[in-house]
Amino acid sequence: MDRLPMDRLPLPLEGITVVAVEQAVAAPFATRQLADLGARVIKVERTDGGDFARGYDSAARGLASHFVWCNRGKESIALDLKDPRGLDLVLRLVADADVFVQNLARGAAARLGLDAATLCAAHPRLVAVDISGYGASGPYADKRAYDMLVQCETGLVSVTGTPEQPVKAGIPAADIAAAMYAFSGVLAALVRRGTTGRGGPVEVSMLDALTEWMGHPLHHTMHDGAPPARTGLAHAVIAPYDAYPTADGGRVLLSVQNDREWRRLAEQVVGQPELGADPAYATNPARVANRERTDALVAKALGALTADEALARLEAAGIACARLRDLREVAEHPQLAARERWREVGSPVGPLRALLPPITLPGGDEARMGDVPALGQHTGALLRAVGMTDDEIAALRRDGVVV
Repeated sequence: MDRLPMDRLPLPLEGITVVAVEQAVAAPFATRQLADLGARVIKVERTDGGDFARGYDSAARGLASHFVWCNRGKESIALDLKDPRGLDLVLRLVADADVFVQNLARGAAARLGLDAATLCAAHPRLVAVDISGYGASGPYADKRAYDMLVQCETGLVSVTGTPEQPVKAGIPAADIAAAMYAFSGVLAALVRRGTTGRGGPVEVSMLDALTEWMGHPLHHTMHDGAPPARTGLAHAVIAPYDAYPTADGGRVLLSVQNDREWRRLAEQVVGQPELGADPAYATNPARVANRERTDALVAKALGALTADEALARLEAAGIACARLRDLREVAEHPQLAARERWREVGSPVGPLRALLPPITLPGGDEARMGDVPALGQHTGALLRAVGMTDDEIAALRRDGVVV
């Protein structure tokens, strides 16, 4: 059997077709990963505005930033699932698909026959994913599950913030966690199908996904008996570990992981080498017990330097450090620029900047970063592909079954 040379390897999901009845973030972000890796993703949207994430904001030159982030590279078909003709169209698309993903409200997929168990019984090779808030059973199964609510239920909010004020994460952490487990679940199920010939259901809940991510504080609490304290940018059990202001208004974060690093920091940055052996600072437990004094010493030293000077001195001393950047600075990050991580994707409003996905597969094709679709942009082409005539499509449009 001839093997393709490495520079001709296709994307790993080339030839895989995904149908997704999806909305918001969790399912769309999962299927975007599949699209980036070469899968054809058919996004099924409502006729009355489509995925409601399209209306979250208009920050991306008139488009919603969530939607642009999660939906590039997909084909959009807009139809009414409550009309039997619309539902039949989805089932016809699923019949030729490899993967189906849905995150409809609890019970809605089952009522439509679009739940994973029903679809996999009809199509044994299909991998079908149900994404829910709290899982298919248990006392929370029917609860509404928005990202912030799940952040609260999993304890993420309890460990994030300052001693005085818990805060939610600034990104939709529960949605992203569920998306990434759905993505990896699809890949695992496709590998299993390759050896057994059978697909099967995949179940992911936002609660399960984010609780897994809470592993460190959860195990700390279960086994030690006390939850880690909220410490803002500081670390509950390491000092110094915080962000410190610099003379030019910047903030530099540093982390001292062991006592050898403390001695280097004391000598080369703080300018007081004697602190390396001082019993009040020489060990991490001592520095944590004297956190205010430790932080004051570091803050005084860095406060006399610009951010660039502080980072240079910390780097020279071998101390882990970072600049506390705002999002405008992240968009111009020198490391992302040097590694050429930015691309442009098409959209209904023209080209938009987007990051290459984090999974890099050297030696093959670059990730496929397709256009962000307009609502129903591909409806006609997809309906013709399942055998409908132009007259039949026109009739469905007149009746409002498709857009």
